[in-house]
Amino acid sequence: MIGFMGSLKFLLAVTITFSWNTVFSQDLLTYGNAPVKSKSQWQLKRAAILDSMQAVMGNLPTREPNPPSVQILDSLKEKSYTRFSLKMTVAPSEDIFAYLYIPVSAKSKKYPAILALHETDVLGKKSVDGQGKNKNLAYGKELAEKGYVVIAPDYPSLGDAKDYDFKTDRYKSGTMKAIFNHIRCIDFLANRTYVDSKYIGVIGHSLGGHNAIFVGAFDTRIKVVVASCGWTLFDFYNIGAERSKAYGGRLGPWAQERYMPFLREKYGLDPERTPFDFDQVIAAIAPRAFFSNSPVSDSNFDVNGVKKGVSNAAVVYNFLGAKDRLQVRYPESGHDFPTEVRFEAYAFIDSVLKK
Repeated sequence: MIGFMGSLKFLLAVTITFSWNTVFSQDLLTYGNAPVKSKSQWQLKRAAILDSMQAVMGNLPTREPNPPSVQILDSLKEKSYTRFSLKMTVAPSEDIFAYLYIPVSAKSKKYPAILALHETDVLGKKSVDGQGKNKNLAYGKELAEKGYVVIAPDYPSLGDAKDYDFKTDRYKSGTMKAIFNHIRCIDFLANRTYVDSKYIGVIGHSLGGHNAIFVGAFDTRIKVVVASCGWTLFDFYNIGAERSKAYGGRLGPWAQERYMPFLREKYGLDPERTPFDFDQVIAAIAPRAFFSNSPVSDSNFDVNGVKKGVSNAAVVYNFLGAKDRLQVRYPESGHDFPTEVRFEAYAFIDSVLKK
């Protein structure tokens, strides 16, 4: 992974006159003023996309080489798995809480694994366990029942992390704190004797949907990303005139303390000034597998922005010979993860992780 400073030095070496909009033109296979013609050139573009994300989110901190230490708080044995409640130390003085689901026969074989990220819900990780009102969001539990090792952490400020203090932490955004937590969850999974570390994926809905995209871009150990109701291009994000006024602009919700305050502080909530967009982040996942559930009546994430973003990202997937690894469904529903599409997503995950 090329760090922020490394890629920035490359950009400065090329020319000091590039603006973000020049580097990240609408053509994802253009880098600066030149076409991307090789996979090595694409890697330079990809590294610059990660740097543009960090310009908004803050830098991704370095992490310890050892996997996180874990304390088991309790356990619940079900027919096909045991669910453990964990307290995990992801960095000095930084603890997170998570559910870990382990198949009952884990001692005899290695299993593929999933990072399951919850939506914006005060229940946090409990919602992906089916403890919330919307049973369509119990994908953590359902994937455990399908034979996956699953880890489901709380997002900072939700669940058992409800008292998280963004003002005193070392991160520039709640989004980057979450990305770091999620990468450490992958570190944990990759070091389990019962996990096949070559087959790890991530799934999430809404808040969990865009965080699945973000961690998928940064961590190439993740082989498949499923995002449900988690994104649209920033130009298409519209919460209505009244709420936009309350938040100080259309992108105001994205600039909350728990997300990316720099969107307001550095970029004035202006999509034209914002140095990254979701089509670029999804392209950064390529050629790894990506599946989007994007309902046509999702009031949070306009489906037209999804269609445009998928079309843009498809150019990169095609360039890398991975056309079939980019999948999207447009169900006739609102902000939800309908059963039929959810099980299509599971089949997509199976096709990648259960080789």
